[in-house]
Amino acid sequence: MSEFSRRELLRNVALATTLGGVTPAMAQHVHRMAAEDKTASGGVYKPKAFNDHEYRTLQRLADLIIPADEKDPGALAAGAIDWIDLMSSENPDLKNIYTGGVFWLDGAMRHRHESDFLDAKPEAQTAMLDLIAYKKNESPDLGPGIKFFSWARKMVVDAYYTSPIGIKAIGYIGNTAVAKFEIPQEVIDYALKRCPV
Repeated sequence: MSEFSRRELLRNVALATTLGGVTPAMAQHVHRMAAEDKTASGGVYKPKAFNDHEYRTLQRLADLIIPADEKDPGALAAGAIDWIDLMSSENPDLKNIYTGGVFWLDGAMRHRHESDFLDAKPEAQTAMLDLIAYKKNESPDLGPGIKFFSWARKMVVDAYYTSPIGIKAIGYIGNTAVAKFEIPQEVIDYALKRCPV
């Protein structure tokens, strides 16, 4: 892929992200680009939009949003922040959402716990996320954090479930014909348990 077409693709995907219209195919192109960049730089992804502190802070957020478990790797292994960084490198508005969000998050953590988010104890990190993860906690001082975390959560989930790891985690096998589709009982039970009706 030429540098011009690569740049154009990234710019278009990043724009579609801010408008809410990224398709899985578009997202998978960005994953491939991030993997190519990682391979070209000796197996380590080098951030293009974020400084080291921002990048590591976003990695920690991604790990808290979709952690690895005994069954599947998490957002870190899926390269979620590499994906977000690569798109943010071509979209100043998207970059500003993340750099401003990390700045706000660090300030709020210093105010409450006397350290930035990355250096705070895990229980302090999750306590902060418990505040900004819910719109019901909306207040003048938490509003920017809630807005930022909403973006971060959505994009980490998008990045994860469009990555090869995320696609494997959900068991997607592509467009194939099936004789019968059955919803697993555990999914039905979970949905009914969470349903307010």
